[in-house]
Amino acid sequence: MTDSGKIFDGLLVLQYRSGKKKALSLLVRKYHNRLCKHSYWYTHDIDASKDVVQDCWSIIINKLDSLKEPNLFGSWVFRIVTRKSLDYVKRRKKELGSLNEYYSTQEIEETKVGNNTDVRKLRGAIQDLTKDQQIVLRLFYTESYSLNEVSEILDISIGTVKSRLFHAREKLKMTLKK
Repeated sequence: MTDSGKIFDGLLVLQYRSGKKKALSLLVRKYHNRLCKHSYWYTHDIDASKDVVQDCWSIIINKLDSLKEPNLFGSWVFRIVTRKSLDYVKRRKKELGSLNEYYSTQEIEETKVGNNTDVRKLRGAIQDLTKDQQIVLRLFYTESYSLNEVSEILDISIGTVKSRLFHAREKLKMTLKK
C-alpha cells in the first residue's frame, strides 16, 4: 500500500476517534471486499469469509481507539482477519475431521481453469508449497504488502518472511522447470 493510502487511512481513523462516524464507513467501503477475499483465501467458503469479516469489523470498531499507529490501519485489519480466518479453519477442521472435504472447492476451481496447463501447473505448484509459504506469497504478491507489513500481519520476523518467500520462489522455479 502506498504511503499516501496509509496516511489517508490514518486520517480516517483519527476522524472516527474524534466522533465523525462517516470516516468509519469510508474505511469499511475501502477494505470490506478486500478483507472478504483475503478471508476466503483461507476459508474457501464465501459465506464463512463474510461472517469472519463481519465479526472482525466489530472487533476493529471496539479496538480502534487502542490502535497506536493509525497509519498502519490496513496491516492491522488484515492481521485481525488473518487470525480470525485461521481460527475458523481450525474449528472447521475439527468439525470435518478431514482435510479432504475441506479442500473440495479446489477441484471446482481446477475445472474452471479448463485446458490451460500452465495455470493448472502453477496452481498445483503453489498448492505443493507449505501453508506458511502460500500465505506469505499471497500477502506479498497478491495483496501487495511490503515485507514489513507481512511481518506485522503474520507476527513473524522480516527474516522469516524473506526466507519463506525465497524458498517458495525456488520451489516454484524447480517445479515449473520440470
